Amino acid sequence: MRLDGKVAIVTGSSRGIGQGIALRFAKEGAKVIVNARKEADMQETLDAIKKTGGNAIGIVADVSDAAQVKTLVAAAVKKFGRLDIMVNNAGIADSEPITEMKPEEWSRMISVDLTGTFYGIEEAAKAMKKGGAIINMCSIAALMGFAGTAHYAAAKGGVHSLTEEAAVELASKNIRVNAIAPGIIDTEMTKAIKDSPEQLKGMLARIPLKRLGKPADIAGAALFLASDDASYVTGQLIVVDGGWMVD
Repeated sequence: MRLDGKVAIVTGSSRGIGQGIALRFAKEGAKVIVNARKEADMQETLDAIKKTGGNAIGIVADVSDAAQVKTLVAAAVKKFGRLDIMVNNAGIADSEPITEMKPEEWSRMISVDLTGTFYGIEEAAKAMKKGGAIINMCSIAALMGFAGTAHYAAAKGGVHSLTEEAAVELASKNIRVNAIAPGIIDTEMTKAIKDSPEQLKGMLARIPLKRLGKPADIAGAALFLASDDASYVTGQLIVVDGGWMVD
């Protein structure tokens, strides 16, 4: 029960990595605010938490909308009286060559993955009156090139830099800000890789641990960063990639 009594918002927690984090946080005693853009999408996560005796509510919000993020955080504080942990996980991903990328595709990616993270940091920092932990979801795409992901890489690179800046700025408020950079995680976002035996084989050949990551792998890192075990850790990017980035 490493998060016993703490209140945590996990954006984009209807599936994948966000769902894994929400489930683990609830198991560790946190009161969890599950979030998605549609109410029906949150039910699976809420049911899974409640089935294990956890405490969770669902709040609809699109993280690319500043007003909705403000409402999300305010509703969490109104319900539970405080906010201790903010996980800015909500994001989108797709692939498009630079020469074929439409302006609206670039703008949407930056709006959700980068600007949405900023809104989450901004509102969480206002709500964390006695300090807290903010965790941003980055990617190894911020550290290395993947063809066809210029908008995604730019957004996640921005998340990395934003994390470092926010860590310095918010330290005086006893708010720690860190980020996690997942490698290839077995979620709906990586379905195309799993459905291509040749592509999957090529990916696994580059991963020393010889498997795709699981949402639970990222949840473990998030739990550490959210807990008091990481009380002297801020401004860091924790890479969870099975060894892919090892030189």
